[in-house]
Amino acid sequence: MNDPFHQRLALLENGSYDVIFSHTRYLLSKQTLLDGRLIKLYAYELGGIDFISLNYYRGKEKWFLKPCEMPEEKVITFIMQLEIL
Repeated sequence: MNDPFHQRLALLENGSYDVIFSHTRYLLSKQTLLDGRLIKLYAYELGGIDFISLNYYRGKEKWFLKPCEMPEEKVITFIMQLEIL
């Protein structure tokens, strides 16, 4: 798939690790389930109140992004701009 968001999300390793977004440290946890058809990601700001939560799953013909209680743009910006420590 040529979608930059999909490529970036797929490159993130499963597990939990620290990342930096907008000069702020987050603990990110990623799980890939159902033979790669579902990606669950949660990240929370260390020492703060911000968080990112999403499900990304494959349908019959395309992938669907389902942010949890936040705008899709916030999730996309976070994934595309985070730096892995």
